[in-house]
Amino acid sequence: MSVDVKYTTQATANGGRDGRAQTQDGSLDVKLSTPKELGGAGGAGNNPEQLFAAGYAACFLGAMKFVGGQEKIAVPADTTVTAKVGIGPRSEGGFGITADLTISLPGLDKATAETLVEKAHQVCPYSNATRGNVDVGLTIA
Repeated sequence: MSVDVKYTTQATANGGRDGRAQTQDGSLDVKLSTPKELGGAGGAGNNPEQLFAAGYAACFLGAMKFVGGQEKIAVPADTTVTAKVGIGPRSEGGFGITADLTISLPGLDKATAETLVEKAHQVCPYSNATRGNVDVGLTIA
C-alpha cells in the first residue's frame, strides 16, 4: 500500500527510556524516564507509552472530526478520547503494547456515536498502523 505523504516530521531520542526526545523544530522537548513498573526509577519525565497514548487520543479525535465532516455528523465540542496504553512481555517473546480508547461524545445518540467511532477507526492513521499488530479496544462512554 502506498501513502501520498502530505506532511513529514522528525524526532530524535538519545539515552533511551532515561534520556531525552526532541522534535527537529524544537516544539517538543521531553525528558524521558522509565516507570518503576518496568524496572526504572520513575520520577520526572515521560515515557514512550505516554507519548503514544497522547498521540493516539488526539489523532482519533481528529479522525472523528474528519468523518463527522464527511457524514454531516456534528462532533460535540466537548468530545474527548482517552487512550490507555499498556506494555508488557509477549508470549511469543519480546514486548508488546495494548491500547484501549474510551470515547465520550456528549449529546450524540448511541447509534450515531457507534457509526462515527467505527468509521473513525477505519481512517485514523494510528488505528491503521496498529491494526493486526496491537489489540485496540473501543468503548463509547
